[in-house]
Amino acid sequence: MSPLQEAEKLLSIMTRAEKAQILQWVARDLGDAFPGIESNPGVCGGEPCIVRTRIPIWVLVQAKRLGKSDRRISPPGGAGYD
Repeated sequence: MSPLQEAEKLLSIMTRAEKAQILQWVARDLGDAFPGIESNPGVCGGEPCIVRTRIPIWVLVQAKRLGKSDRRISPPGGAGYD
């Protein structure tokens, strides 16, 4: 079994809180790989957020799961989409 397959199996039995903790670890580990995402213990309880906002990444993920289009999920100021 590959590491990704093992991770998928573990994720299926984890609580939402455990998954959120893993997401925080991954965001912290990737550091500047995603310069638009930051995790700060003093903002939104340390949840990964869009840089310089209080918009948690999980909100965007949930919106996509609910079928929202990229145009409906606009970054602050509405910039970035043509």
